[in-house]
Amino acid sequence: PFPLIVLAAAIYGYFRGGEPTDAVDPPTVSLAQTTQTIALWLVIWATPVALVWAAGGAPILMDIAAFFTKLAVVTFGGAYAVLAYMAQEVVQGYGWLTTGEMIDALGLAETTPGPLILVTQFTAMVAGAKEAGWPMALLAGVLCLWMTFVPCFLWIFAFAPHLERLLSAPRLAGALQGITAAVAGVIANLSAWFALHVLFARVAPGSMPPRPDWSSFDPAALALIAVSAVLVFALRLGLLPAMALMAMAGLALDVAAG
Repeated sequence: PFPLIVLAAAIYGYFRGGEPTDAVDPPTVSLAQTTQTIALWLVIWATPVALVWAAGGAPILMDIAAFFTKLAVVTFGGAYAVLAYMAQEVVQGYGWLTTGEMIDALGLAETTPGPLILVTQFTAMVAGAKEAGWPMALLAGVLCLWMTFVPCFLWIFAFAPHLERLLSAPRLAGALQGITAAVAGVIANLSAWFALHVLFARVAPGSMPPRPDWSSFDPAALALIAVSAVLVFALRLGLLPAMALMAMAGLALDVAAG
C-alpha cells in the first residue's frame, strides 16, 4: 500500500540523514498559533462528516469520507503518485469501480482542464450513483471534494511559516528526500498498471508480479501507444493536438471494428 511505501522511505531517509544547512530565522508565528490553526482546520475538515453521521450516516458516504480523508493525508507526490493506490483500493478493496471505469476516469481527467486529482470526484460520484442514483452521486462528489481539498489549507496555513526551519533540519530533509525517491517509483508503477490494463483485457487481480492473460492482448491499443509515442517524442507535437489526434484515432478504430 502507498502509505506504507511512503512511511518506509521517510524512516529510511530520516535515519540516513540529509545535508546540513545554514541556520534560518525562527518562524513568524508561535507554536500556540500553529496549534490553534490546526484545531480550526480539523473542525472545518470534520464538520461534513459529523453532519452526515448525525443525519443517519449512509454507509457509502461514511466510507467515502474515511477513504478520501486517508488519501488526502498520504498524497505525497501528487495525483500520479496516488492514483495507483486509489485504483487498488476502489477496484479491489471497495469494489466501487471496475478496472475499465478506473481507466476511463484517468482518460476523462486527462482531457479536461484542472488538476488530475479531480479523478477522485469522478470515482466518488460513480460510487454514489451505483449505490442510490444521482442524488447520492452529487452528495458523494461534494463530500469527496471537501475531504480531498480542505486538508491542503490545513497543511499550508499550519506548516508554511515553519517550512524553512523544518527543511533546515538534516534528518527531516533526509526523510523528504526518501519520500521523493519512493514517489518516483510509485509513479512508474502507475504507468505500468495502466499500461497492462489497457493492453490486456484480463489481468489476474492482486497477482505480484502482474500476470496478464496473453489471449486478451489488444494489438490496436499497442498501435495507439506507439503512434502517441512518435507524435510526442519524435515529432514533438504539443499535448493538446496529440490528445485530439489520439482520440480521433481511437474513435476510428472503434467504428471500424463495428
